[in-house]
Amino acid sequence: MRQWFGRIALAAAVALLPAAAQAEWKPQGPVKLMIAFKAGGGADTISRLIAEELEKRKGWKVIPVQVTGKGGVVLAAKLKGEPNDGTAIGMMVTESLTYNMLSAKGAGAALTDFTPVTTVAGFQMGIVALTKSYKSWDDVVAAAKGGKSIRFGAMSPRLADLAYMLGKAQGIDFNIVMLKGGKGVMNALNAGDVDIGWGAGIQTKAVKAGDMVNLVSGLNEPLVISPKAPLMKTLGVPYSAGGYFLFAAPAGMPADARAALAKAIAEVVKDPSTKAAKIIQRAFGGPTLISGAKLDQLLASENEDAKALIAAVPN
Repeated sequence: MRQWFGRIALAAAVALLPAAAQAEWKPQGPVKLMIAFKAGGGADTISRLIAEELEKRKGWKVIPVQVTGKGGVVLAAKLKGEPNDGTAIGMMVTESLTYNMLSAKGAGAALTDFTPVTTVAGFQMGIVALTKSYKSWDDVVAAAKGGKSIRFGAMSPRLADLAYMLGKAQGIDFNIVMLKGGKGVMNALNAGDVDIGWGAGIQTKAVKAGDMVNLVSGLNEPLVISPKAPLMKTLGVPYSAGGYFLFAAPAGMPADARAALAKAIAEVVKDPSTKAAKIIQRAFGGPTLISGAKLDQLLASENEDAKALIAAVPN
């Protein structure tokens, strides 16, 4: 009887220990970090810098692996079959798990096949032009209605669909040009190969310098750097071009692993002294950290919006 009471007392004492004194979750082996972006780009660099910082701070072995293709759909298909114990995570965008999987033939995966861990940054998505070409969205509309064919650069099928919907709402038949990534759009603008194009934050430096202008905010709120740019919804498009850079894992990840990974990544990108945080600040105006139930809700909402957009655009 005395031993029984002793065990109860010990259990009660452990339960009252501060969280910091209890065992902290850690991966049971190296963490494979799949990256959906090409090597050397901004998102790839951020991913690798976060991996380096996690190794330094936590002692975890994090191995970055490039898994590109189809806007993150290739990565998603591979990540789905990996262990869900925290030893496999992927860095992509929210669009990868919503619009891109919904629209890809034979994607072999759905949003429910994944555990979203945390976002790290939100897109500052705008429609961009060289200031020497256009000063405002009204200038673009006037040029188009005056007979000029407006070439509109897009770096994903979703953004191409949104460009089509904007043209339809404004009575403009855009010549939509598909390009590789935000850098491809910026290069095409500078070369004169397109007249306007989407930028997800890569345009920030050029806008600050006065070389480019955000003509329209692709978000449901004003752009940080261009608060006077009109919103898509005020131009007749009921969809947002926004999204987030996202870390995700296979479905069924234990809650402690999900919470620990989200916290560890957040600590890196919130620390202004880290290289990852500096890039995020420069390109996206700072980190945007969403995790847990709020992230689940965000992705579910974006998934429903993606379904509506796909249904609204002719094949």
